[in-house]
Amino acid sequence: MIKLNVGKYKNRTWLILNIVLTCIYLFWRIFYTIPTEYGRVSLLAGIALIVVEVLGALEAAVHYFNMHKIENPPIPEAPLDMYPHVDIFIATYTEPTDLLFKTVNGCLYMDYPDKSKVHIYLCDDGKRPQVRELAQDMGINYIDREDNKGAKAGNLNNAMRVTSSPLIVTFDADMIPKHDFLMKTVPYFIDAEMKNKNRKEEDKIKIGFVQTPQSFYNPDLFQFNLFSENRIPNEQDYFYKDIQVSRNKTNSVIYGGSNTVLSRNALLDVGGFFTQSITEDFATGMLLQKKGYICYAINEVLASGLSPTDLKSLIQQRIRWARGVITTGRKMHIVCTPHLTLGQKINYLVSILYWYAPIKRLIYIMSPILFATFGYVVLKCTLLEVLIFWLPMYITSNISLKMLSQNIRTTKWTSVYETLLFPFMLFPILLETFGITLKKFKVTKKGEVENEKGKNVAYMIPFLLLIVLSVIGIINCIRIIFDSGSLNPIVVLFWLLINLFNLVMSLFFVQGRDLRRKSERVHAQVDCKIQDRFKIFVCKTKDFSETGISVLLSDPVNIDDEYDVDIELTTDRYYSKMKARIVHVEEIKAGWKYAFYITDKGNYYKEYLQILYDRVPTLPLNLDESLSSFDDLRLNISKRTKETFYHNRRLPRISMNIDVATKKGDFAHIVNYNYKYVALKIKDQPEKICLIPIDGLKFNCRYERIIRENIKLYIIENYDEIHTNDEKQKLLEEWIEEVRSLKLEKKEPNNDTKVPKTDELKEMDFV
Repeated sequence: MIKLNVGKYKNRTWLILNIVLTCIYLFWRIFYTIPTEYGRVSLLAGIALIVVEVLGALEAAVHYFNMHKIENPPIPEAPLDMYPHVDIFIATYTEPTDLLFKTVNGCLYMDYPDKSKVHIYLCDDGKRPQVRELAQDMGINYIDREDNKGAKAGNLNNAMRVTSSPLIVTFDADMIPKHDFLMKTVPYFIDAEMKNKNRKEEDKIKIGFVQTPQSFYNPDLFQFNLFSENRIPNEQDYFYKDIQVSRNKTNSVIYGGSNTVLSRNALLDVGGFFTQSITEDFATGMLLQKKGYICYAINEVLASGLSPTDLKSLIQQRIRWARGVITTGRKMHIVCTPHLTLGQKINYLVSILYWYAPIKRLIYIMSPILFATFGYVVLKCTLLEVLIFWLPMYITSNISLKMLSQNIRTTKWTSVYETLLFPFMLFPILLETFGITLKKFKVTKKGEVENEKGKNVAYMIPFLLLIVLSVIGIINCIRIIFDSGSLNPIVVLFWLLINLFNLVMSLFFVQGRDLRRKSERVHAQVDCKIQDRFKIFVCKTKDFSETGISVLLSDPVNIDDEYDVDIELTTDRYYSKMKARIVHVEEIKAGWKYAFYITDKGNYYKEYLQILYDRVPTLPLNLDESLSSFDDLRLNISKRTKETFYHNRRLPRISMNIDVATKKGDFAHIVNYNYKYVALKIKDQPEKICLIPIDGLKFNCRYERIIRENIKLYIIENYDEIHTNDEKQKLLEEWIEEVRSLKLEKKEPNNDTKVPKTDELKEMDFV
């Protein structure tokens, strides 16, 4: 408790210090730095810069106020017999059926005291026969309608008309709930009902909705395209796990459209889902709060889905969000309405202001370019003034954001995200601001994965142009410093370098990255049993996906690559059994990785999907603090220029480098061995050779081909005989263990024998 209080006061201290320093900085900027005497262009640019700085400070102040004391409502205790009927609405339009299958499957496995009270509906605005058939096969309900009026909101309103449960859950087509989704959201409504029993009507608690985070089991484009899926959290985590929960205190939580439980009575009270906006969720949530309904956000991940997997879809999604929020704010008359509190108005205005980040980012990027490249003064100051007024504010702002966001977000990554998207969102934002509204939109593409590398050349043009202008400005700044002997331009130089970093990262982002996987991997250890035609192996998974499983073994084992194996996975809740075939074997630091491709999903595939998705995604939850901006650039450059060498090794290549006796009485040198083949370093080339690695065990080998120089590859003809005989199998394992232990102890036998170099070993792959 003492440590907790110390941390709380430390956060407040930094926050208060940052607020004070920001106010001092803005006072200095407004009254002492605007270039009034340098011409019209300089004056306009200077005013534009100070305006976005002031607005940015106000936005930050609201976020900091909300986040300095986050109110995360605990899950109430609720009697099991009070859990009401629930309608699950899965809205779909064009999404593929295999994606819907996973979502419906997750819904069917949700816990509930009486599962007959859970009613699942596929709300299909595409009116597709295959979706109707999927609903029938999975034993759930199917709803369609004659037209698509009102888009998603109209689809949900239509579902409300033909259903009746007091609670409604909305899921996007790709969002797979965890088994405890209902058990951790419904109690809020039951608790309110219990507390309302002895209260007057005006004193009753009215709950509108409970919003849970929108999490993703695949790396988002920011993580993937920047080779950072193991280094940074999902870009949406900051909003759903920090900002949303922090808005509980002002009852201004935003309805996110999915992973949400809503009160039917509350929705009926506001006329259903709002149909006059392309962001119906944002508008519907605001209407509920206008009516006095309490809306909660919790930060526990209870469902996960697919983040957009191509740049075009991501841009379309963000444009739709931005334009929808701006037009909704205009229609809702946020400032003038008497039905929102001051706190709610401020938070919703900040939500709208957020989408003007493209204008802010353009001004931040162009301001130093105007001075260093084109010679226009944007702010007048000295280096000393910057060190006194700007630097303390900048440092405390970074520290405050990092602490309050629990290391989910920093100023650097906020700048990177804004820079990545601003060229594509700038004009749509301006159009929406002047009332040119987007009336139709495309549904964000989900489930279709494409390789984008090299296809987004047109998207690179704005970044390339700004990089060229920034580099010219950097060169000019360095020249001015040397020519004048003054360090004042170093401020602009630093500014240009920060912008250049953001622009280069943006260029990497739009360049894309080779996509080699059709399904996402989950990195988790699950109890696993593998049975082939010889033996049973008990182990743990390393990672797995919808199409394959990899396991980790401490020692190499023989698993025949020409036959399927049975793989069983077991957790506390689920059991799955499938057939698979070995596709890759690799020795890594932790042991031996065996990768399998699923050849027959069997009767337990639904449970296998639950093992995959009934979990919090295994992607990072926090920023990797050990890596700097230089590391970000170095990592992207090295990954993009490195030529990747892919082995297709389906048997464990065990390095031996040992002499063994032959049946003739001489010796042969084994370079490596993989149960089916052996690589021998011998001068002659006998068609057949019999090796005796240990008493009671022999390899009858037949020549296959030359690998390199004196190294020949032989196939072991008595492979089946060895591996179907328990005694010989045991002798083989003892021999391999003995050789490997000698190597680990650095007691290599026959040290006079030359060990092949790395490039030689590459040519010794057996399969």
